[in-house]
Amino acid sequence: MFVLEQVFKDKKAVHSDAFNLRIHRGLSWFKKAIQLDDDLDLKFITLWISFHALYAQELEHLQNQQHLSQFLQTMLQHDVEHKFEIILLERSSQPIYRLLNSSYSMQSYWDYQNQAISLEAYKAQRGHEKKKVTEAIENKHTEDILLILFSRLCTLNDQFMQGGCSYKSALNREQLQDACLVLSALLPALIYILLENADALDNGKPYYPVAQVS
Repeated sequence: MFVLEQVFKDKKAVHSDAFNLRIHRGLSWFKKAIQLDDDLDLKFITLWISFHALYAQELEHLQNQQHLSQFLQTMLQHDVEHKFEIILLERSSQPIYRLLNSSYSMQSYWDYQNQAISLEAYKAQRGHEKKKVTEAIENKHTEDILLILFSRLCTLNDQFMQGGCSYKSALNREQLQDACLVLSALLPALIYILLENADALDNGKPYYPVAQVS
């Protein structure tokens, strides 16, 4: 974390105020998250806020899976040091594999629970997704792994933000622990890529800029 903060400080003068605000917000939430190892619920929420601060798109984009996918693909394109590949396929491969294969983090599972789809449809989707995950891992398709992973993380986040789980619930401990491990590994890489490619990745003024309310 100290290294990232120093890189940010060293390059701050050449970046736009909007870009600096984006990185500052992301770092501030990430720094808090790494202090919350004794509270996985708050740690996950804080990590997700850090990610959204870095994502920093317009409000409707934050709720759009297509725009999220485009953002992640752009990050991968600028990841010349293959940091994501190392995290996804080596360093954090075990918690990632568990998340990718957990029904609890699959949206189709909850669609079935809410009778939005049939049991047969859920089983078909689960089978299709498991096959896709297996192929992505076997073929080392970093992009596919990252996109599927964030769809799982989005489902977990939705459960929290919609009040779909209890504080410190025993039901989601394993998924939550894995999600925190994965986000804690991915966010520093994301911040580093942004700092190294500010000219290309500066999205301009965030939806919620610093503003004085009179």
